[in-house]
Amino acid sequence: MSSNVVAATGSPQTPGATRSEPWGAVTGPLETALDDYLAHLRVERGLSANTTAAYRRDLGRYLRHLEATGRTTLSSVREDDVTAYVTAVRTGSDGGTRLSPSSTARALAAVRGWHRFAHAEGLSSQDPAAEVRAPTQLRRLPHALSVDAVTRLLDAAGQGEGPVALRDRALLEMLYSTGGRISEVVGLDVDALGWLDAAPGTDPGASGVVRLLGKGDKERVVPVGSYARDALDAYLVRARPALAAAGTGVPALFLNTRGRRLSRQSAWAVLQAASQRAQLEHVSPHTLRHSFATHLLQGGADVRVVQELLGHASVTTTQIYTMVTPDTLREVYAATHPRAL
Repeated sequence: MSSNVVAATGSPQTPGATRSEPWGAVTGPLETALDDYLAHLRVERGLSANTTAAYRRDLGRYLRHLEATGRTTLSSVREDDVTAYVTAVRTGSDGGTRLSPSSTARALAAVRGWHRFAHAEGLSSQDPAAEVRAPTQLRRLPHALSVDAVTRLLDAAGQGEGPVALRDRALLEMLYSTGGRISEVVGLDVDALGWLDAAPGTDPGASGVVRLLGKGDKERVVPVGSYARDALDAYLVRARPALAAAGTGVPALFLNTRGRRLSRQSAWAVLQAASQRAQLEHVSPHTLRHSFATHLLQGGADVRVVQELLGHASVTTTQIYTMVTPDTLREVYAATHPRAL
């Protein structure tokens, strides 16, 4: 990995330049190697800014762990150092936040990726993280709402008068109809809606799709149900022009009251307000994504189709939704066993 890649990311090349990395200005081989790896993730692998920032946080903590143990180069790191880091983040003995098993596994995955890259680039003669295992994780079922609860939530979002109520209903309808991540939905522009350019008199359902930009800037096309299309059409005709009048003509689909793109935090607040009105607890944007996947599978959808709709790179991630819940076991048992009742 050459320094040219670092330059491509806009990293400062002059002494004393301000840097955003948690380890400060580049001062040694470890910092340089980490800078090169982060540039590789962003430029060559095409990871998003949010994903790269997560790697930066995890690996910044690992770098500080190595420096505290006297390691100054990747070639000097041993398997025991990586194992000790896993223990440190699980217990918080390095002074940082104690991580759950799942967060520890994520942190270790970042470390493995860095060492694998360094070994391939000839920066290290071995890969000390290859055989280190993450702590066992409890496999928990995603929290999904019932269909009735989703209906209550969506109805609650549309309560009230004015453009904001229409926007809020359209936002939550879109989240549930597409299973999109909140960042994907608030990142939509108006021209991502496939049915707006349909010829007059044609069935909008034939082109009722939206283009979502997912992790790693990978685009996928997802169908949009008629309820969501109706809510979006009402918002576009009766609400968005009023919101846009306060701004400078941004192409964003969902706008705030200042005519700017609605932020993730504001979208979260919309969902929280609707869940409170619907008297629902523990509802997050990902709850609607989980509900989307669960309801599709309960309706007979193939897991591979759900994988494509969710934008999962591996079907293994999607298969968690196929796990049978205790309630489902009891219902099937009661309905099918000859002496259950």
